[in-house]
Amino acid sequence: MTNPTNSILIRNARILDPSQGLDRAGDLLIVDGRISKLAAAIRDGSLPPGTQVVDGAGLVACPGFIDLHVHLREPGYEDHETIATGGQAAARGGFTTVCAMPNTRPAMDNASVVDYVLRRAREANLVRVLPIGCVTKERAGQQLAEMWELAQAGAIGFSDDGNPVASPHLMRQALTYARGLGLPIINHCEDLALSKGAPVNEGRISNRLGLAGCPAVAEETMVARDIELASLTGGRLHLAHISTAGAVELVRRAKERGLPVTAEATPHHLTLTEEWVQGHDASGPLSGPLSLGSYDTSAKVNPPLRTRADAEALLAGLRDGVIDAIATDHAPHAVTVKLVSFDDAAFGIPGLETAFGSLMGLVHRGELPLDTLVARMTQGPLKLLGECGKGLGSLREGSPADVVLFNPDQEWVVRGAEFASKGKLTPLEGVTLKGRGVATIAGGRVVFSEVAGLAAADDS
Repeated sequence: MTNPTNSILIRNARILDPSQGLDRAGDLLIVDGRISKLAAAIRDGSLPPGTQVVDGAGLVACPGFIDLHVHLREPGYEDHETIATGGQAAARGGFTTVCAMPNTRPAMDNASVVDYVLRRAREANLVRVLPIGCVTKERAGQQLAEMWELAQAGAIGFSDDGNPVASPHLMRQALTYARGLGLPIINHCEDLALSKGAPVNEGRISNRLGLAGCPAVAEETMVARDIELASLTGGRLHLAHISTAGAVELVRRAKERGLPVTAEATPHHLTLTEEWVQGHDASGPLSGPLSLGSYDTSAKVNPPLRTRADAEALLAGLRDGVIDAIATDHAPHAVTVKLVSFDDAAFGIPGLETAFGSLMGLVHRGELPLDTLVARMTQGPLKLLGECGKGLGSLREGSPADVVLFNPDQEWVVRGAEFASKGKLTPLEGVTLKGRGVATIAGGRVVFSEVAGLAAADDS
């Protein structure tokens, strides 16, 4: 895949780069896959021959977004998603780097599966894919995976994803071993003895719908356990998709103690609440009499959507840096496993293509500064990636040319059928969002564009 030229000039855009504390109008020049120059104005006479010149008026240019938590489903679940379709969805959402979770079939617990994922990512030639290896063999929670082998193959961390590491002894071993490798353990914090597979948050909505409820304490007890194990071992701990006010407070206290703990929150836990499982219309969740539409499986996620108070606590943690990063937990499914009874439906929603637009609602309402949003989607993830993310998340001269152009004021209606992802069922179906990525450049290649004069790369 190649661009029509090796250089692109984005002119008259608002340049927003938290890594440099930069927010100003200017020009951005990309040459041979790198950021070549960033200035108030770049003269035409200094441009390489054949440079694509793009009018960025009304657009914001910032570093490409980094997603720490996606499910690309390949190998083994290609009917739900592939690395190619997931890459296309990422590009449309403004993401230039995604971290692939290991709940594949076979699980990513050995070097051969990591090699396969990296090869398929190279073949797709869209966005950067960083694989996450398993903590335990087959994600079964019984025996540590060959973590050194996984690290040598290119794994950037270890997780059993939706299978939380239940054994505290095994978690202690994993943190100790990963410390020697300089890589993090990423845990889905859920005490299964407390959650018992409940499909929704425990509270008013679970009672109204007659569904089993998952209590907040099921998350918080494991968050507390893992923080203490990180304190004991010195291992780097990353808490995936925290969803409760209590979990935010536990992370806050851990950081005050100086522990090596980071955390992420998802767009859906920041912007949606448990009421959304009762169905919705274009204006938001429904609250009238119950019907078959009240059991909306497109809003079934794990951890479940929580209360308004939880969402507000997450947002506060995002603003003050207790929550380091926004991660989509992009979890696409074929309709055959979602359009069933609520109890039987699979957990998860596709998030790559709606993440930015949904979060921009917080910006437009004055609840989150735009520079903070961009920072949590670019700089924040680097706290987890460490050396694996060196050079990413920045528009500094010489950095890889990972750039997203977005229109903060563009309104658009979410239509799952139009997603690049194979996951078409979204709780935001028919909702109007304000703010959208209009072009994505990954390593200097235009992998998505709706901007006049900026041609998307073609296979050749």
